[in-house]
Amino acid sequence: MRRELGIARCGLACCLCSESEGCDGCDSGSCPDAATCEVRACSAAKGLSHCYECAEPCRRGILAKIKPRAFTEFARRFGEGRLLDCLARNEAAGVSYHREGVVGDYDDFDDLEELIAFIETGRKTKG
Repeated sequence: MRRELGIARCGLACCLCSESEGCDGCDSGSCPDAATCEVRACSAAKGLSHCYECAEPCRRGILAKIKPRAFTEFARRFGEGRLLDCLARNEAAGVSYHREGVVGDYDDFDDLEELIAFIETGRKTKG
């Protein structure tokens, strides 16, 4: 885990991502999607560093997907530091952010609250 990369504006875990080797996060200047990212443009226009700082519910862009939406909601409720702590603990316990491509254990959910509970505990409550 590269904790110093933290969480992207949209909630994706840059700290765990293995897909963008040359990317150092949304605001690093090396983000390959910076010019086209709808979430980045919205949060920047609002003067926010992360979507979890915004009170408005949103499914814009990548936030239509459950994983970034759940990570964003977790950070809103408990803080980014706690989210990073849980992700580090889960990774050490074998929870995979990316198994093949961009799909991992956090993608096995359809229910937002179940995924938030999984982030917090590292254990699936169903199935």
